[in-house]
This record gives sequence, C-alpha cells and structure tokens, in this order.
Amino acid sequence: MSKEKIIVALDVETAEEARQIIADLRGEVGAFKIGLQLFTSAGASFVRKTVESGIKLFLDVKFHDIPNTVAKASIEVARLGVWMFNVHALGGAEMMRKTAEYVRETCEKENMSQPKIIGVTVLTSLTRETLREVGIEKEMNEQVLSLAQLTAKCGLDGVVASPLEVSQIRQSVKSEDFLIVTPGIRSSKFKVQSSKFAVEDQRLKTNNQIETYEDQKRVMTAAEAIAAGADYLVIGRPILQAEDRILAVRKILEETQSV
Repeated sequence: MSKEKIIVALDVETAEEARQIIADLRGEVGAFKIGLQLFTSAGASFVRKTVESGIKLFLDVKFHDIPNTVAKASIEVARLGVWMFNVHALGGAEMMRKTAEYVRETCEKENMSQPKIIGVTVLTSLTRETLREVGIEKEMNEQVLSLAQLTAKCGLDGVVASPLEVSQIRQSVKSEDFLIVTPGIRSSKFKVQSSKFAVEDQRLKTNNQIETYEDQKRVMTAAEAIAAGADYLVIGRPILQAEDRILAVRKILEETQSV
C-alpha cells in the first residue's frame, strides 16, 4: 500500500497540537483530516493556512441540512482549498445533487480546484440496534449499500463507510473512479502505548461522562480494509496515541505490503 492512501485524523483540541502532528508526519502520509472538534476550535483560517502550506486536507464536517444550506456551505469549503470534504448521504438526493452542481459550477467560474465530495453512509460507531432506535429497519449492509448507490447516482466522488462494507460497495458500485474512504482502522501489530490521549480517554470513561476510546464498533486492520477495496484509510488513535508516530505509520505500511 502506498503512503498516499493514509489520511491521519487530527482529532485534537488545538491548532498547536495539530501543527505538531503535521510537522511530525509530513511526507510520511498522504493527507490529514480535520474534524468537527478541531474545525470548531481552530476555525476556517487554520484550514486555509494549512492548505496554503501545501498540505492535503480532508475536511470532515458531515454536512446534513436542507439542500440550499448544504450547497452554499459547500461552496465556502471549496473556497478554503481543501482536497476533500463530506456530506451525510441521509440528507437525500436533492441535497447531494445540488451540492455537487453548485460546487462544480463555482469552481469553474472562479477557476478553483474542485474538491472531492463524498457521502457518509453509516457511521462506524453505529450498530444494528442504533439503526432501529432511529427507525431504520434495514440491515446494516443493506442501509450502507443503498446510500452508497444513491451517492453514486447523485454524482458525488465516493463514500465514507466502515471497512466491513467496503467489498460489497465495490461490487455494487461499478465505477472505477468511485472512492471508498474507510475509518475504523486498527493496527494488528503496533501496540498503542499510554499517552495523554489514552489517559484522557480512560479518565472520561471512569467518570461516566463520555466514552471515546473505542466508540468505533465496525473496524478492521489496514491490510483487511485495503484487501477489501478501500481507496483511503482514515487513521487516528493507532498513530496519534503511539509514542513514535512515524514508526506507527511505517508499521501500518508494513502490514499492507503484500496487499
């Protein structure tokens, strides 16, 4: 597997922490992901400056609102210069089509590079029971495949899906250009050592405030996900919690050499 397939999740609180991770891993991985926590704390200016420094960014904001709102917000994301961003496929066909159309037209008009737009199918933290809680009676794989097919029909560039559904999506959506971005990756060889991240997660668990350490339920190793057909792996804890982050990345690449 090429290092370009690894997207490191910048799941930290501050821009300073994120800059340090980028400095540590620049040249070792393909891209970095900014999620809601960091985007909320550091803001759009941090995204813009990071992109201007030559870093490929996946903005993981998971837009889900009425079509016009999502489309216009997506235009602003495109203006930040990010490589890729996502919307919730559950927002529906009109929302996804309008977003793809507005972003394409704006990028052409303003001579901007067009970001990849991908649809979130079902979060890796969700289970069959969670789907039932919100009134979805389909089995997990049926729901994921249905949303992946809808995403493709609406002209988006790909989906976010757990590694457990990757092979079925690859068989179901025939386009060779359709991207599958996969979180929920755990390393089989590199044991994460205690760090301030892990200590904080355990503290929160002990206080019954919130569980964060293993909230992803549908997971695989990097080698398994790539073998199933994933194009990109979003990896956070196995790298961020490692004492040596570069070594952690290289161990993951070693695991996938034969894939």
